[in-house]
Amino acid sequence: MSDTKLTGKQKAAAIIISLGADDASKIYKYLKEEEIEQLTFEISRLQHLTPQTMEGTLKDFYDLCLTQKVITEGGFEYAKNVLEKAFGAQTASSLLERVTKTMRTKSFEFLRKADYKNLITIIQNEHPQTIALILSYARADQASAVIAELPKEKRIDVVERIAKMDRTSPEIIKYVEMELEKKFNSIVSVDFTEIGGVNYVADVMNNMDRSNEKYIFDELNKKDVKLADEIRKRMFVFEDIVTMDSLGIQRFLREVDSKDLVFAIKGSNKEVADVLFGNMSTKMAETIKSELEYTHNVRLRDVEEAQQRIVSVIRRLEEEGELFIAKGGKDDIIV
Repeated sequence: MSDTKLTGKQKAAAIIISLGADDASKIYKYLKEEEIEQLTFEISRLQHLTPQTMEGTLKDFYDLCLTQKVITEGGFEYAKNVLEKAFGAQTASSLLERVTKTMRTKSFEFLRKADYKNLITIIQNEHPQTIALILSYARADQASAVIAELPKEKRIDVVERIAKMDRTSPEIIKYVEMELEKKFNSIVSVDFTEIGGVNYVADVMNNMDRSNEKYIFDELNKKDVKLADEIRKRMFVFEDIVTMDSLGIQRFLREVDSKDLVFAIKGSNKEVADVLFGNMSTKMAETIKSELEYTHNVRLRDVEEAQQRIVSVIRRLEEEGELFIAKGGKDDIIV
């Protein structure tokens, strides 16, 4: 394999290979069955890596481990100061963002396995701040489903509180976890890390259906226009496909359902349609255009759902490192 950008899974495979069989087997003991399956698959596919690629991958991994250690031992602000002196402000910011996102997923693990219907039954009568804290640890799709079923006046309050949430003390998190433990009968550990915030609530909104998304933004605009704009800038919506590079568009086109493409293009503007057709193979473009000619009286709801499914594919591929999404005009930092 040449020095092309490795995906997250390929980097993990490269690190496991570099450790050797004995040390790698020790790590496998801590992985879930599906993780072992995915990792083994990537290892079997991974061919020759140049020394430069391997060195870069190992350095990236070491920097992330170092960042997590400094956060754990000294707290977020201490880690920020240390890392900025060591790596510079931009690289430190990138490392902190990546590590705190990973650390957040370790807390409230039982919560992310819960059905959202059970979750809403348990937390719907809690104070909006408590709901915001709990949903900051939930999966984005869980949080969006819960928010969608809250009373209308409570939805805006919760979204606003999640967006403005920064860091919460271990004592408060521990208390909330203890209360939830009684209801879910689970034991979890507390991590002191960054939660909530504008980036997270944008992730939640990306998982929201279009009607609730519109309602929340309409109401939030009345209360805090600046906050609504900040959230919207960090979101990726179907129309943002025009900002993607050709390789990224061609990548997700291989994954999406052709029927979803037909419905999505049917309800899109000409600019989006032109970009999509411009990145399709001739055969694929002819097929989609042919189906469009015979597709009539499509419900707006069906169009929005198709567009949302395509956005979900794009966001999944970005998380896997398969493509890049520019958010809010801010370039990501490559370490």
